[in-house]
Amino acid sequence: MKKILAMLLAMAMAFSLAACGSKDGGKKGADDIPDTMTSQDGKYEVAFVTDVGQLKDKSFNQGTWDGVKLYASEHSLSYKYYQPANGDNATDDDRYNAMKQAAEGGAKVIVCAGFLQEAALAKAAEEFPDAHFVFIDNNHPVVGSDGNPLKNVASVEFQEEQAGYLAGYAVVKEGYVKLGFSGGGGGSNPACCRYGYGYVQGANDAAKELGVQVDMLYSWEYGASYSASSELQSMIAGWYNEGTELVFACGGSMFNSITAAAAAAANEGAVIGVDVDQSGDSDTVITSAMKGIGAAAQQAIGKSYDGKWDEIGGGVLKLGAKDDAVGLPTATWSMEKFSVEDYNKLFESIKGGSTPVDADYEAGLEQAWSNVTLRIV
Repeated sequence: MKKILAMLLAMAMAFSLAACGSKDGGKKGADDIPDTMTSQDGKYEVAFVTDVGQLKDKSFNQGTWDGVKLYASEHSLSYKYYQPANGDNATDDDRYNAMKQAAEGGAKVIVCAGFLQEAALAKAAEEFPDAHFVFIDNNHPVVGSDGNPLKNVASVEFQEEQAGYLAGYAVVKEGYVKLGFSGGGGGSNPACCRYGYGYVQGANDAAKELGVQVDMLYSWEYGASYSASSELQSMIAGWYNEGTELVFACGGSMFNSITAAAAAAANEGAVIGVDVDQSGDSDTVITSAMKGIGAAAQQAIGKSYDGKWDEIGGGVLKLGAKDDAVGLPTATWSMEKFSVEDYNKLFESIKGGSTPVDADYEAGLEQAWSNVTLRIV
């Protein structure tokens, strides 16, 4: 199963699901598939329950949804997305109600994005045992009221620290030494935390090799809801005006505020995107720290329809470089000094284990870095 998954994810690294689109009569891309459809019987077999933020966030929600749409479209299945009530202030009850609506609306597979979904998902999975739930960004089995793993739930976890490392290393090798990191979730989202921690590690290792010192501003400010805001844009604009050259935008629609600040900066600010290839959304994006969320969603849905759910139900798929599930989009990046050959060599060293990337951000982030002056703001 992992061999097939690796092939899908490798393809996703080369052709980002969020950006793909066939306008010439070829195979449909995600952009060619409408977000809404009307099924003849009023039932929707494949459902997506969004994380906080907007569906079309050009990042985590959208990347996952693109994978759901692609699978459903290619297999002539009805599909629908459900957004929990109350937006960024959604409660567990709001999330559960969205899942219940999906299940009662005929969903055979329900894809749920974001670690905040767990309590609602456990409740819904017990109530609707005939539905299969795919839990994107969860690192442990989801258990029922009896304490045992729910066999109708499959969790998917990514090694975001590896993608963050690749991005941090690449941009320092490219020549950037005044960096920023702006993360979503207020520091409570493990995926964002791993991205950020890997980013610092990669920047430090590249700076050490070059014999340079990197200054980095690191913040969760104005990112609790993952939303764009004037406050976030003002803060990032201040960073650029004070000399920051590049910011890693790690949090859904926060991306819009950060790219706006970069575009207006006198020093032509640069941005690193997240989760999917965001180069097509702003000229300020020089690369993106990616994970194959859409491809993983497609593969998990396929396990349900292929009668192979038992291979993943009740467990966790942990996906990283070894599965070609994280990486940078070399076909679209704007690197000039850091070559694709350099990248491939680094990627293989992470994949093979000779360049380990630590995931324990709680213990490691505030260490004394040899070549990064880290200022947490």
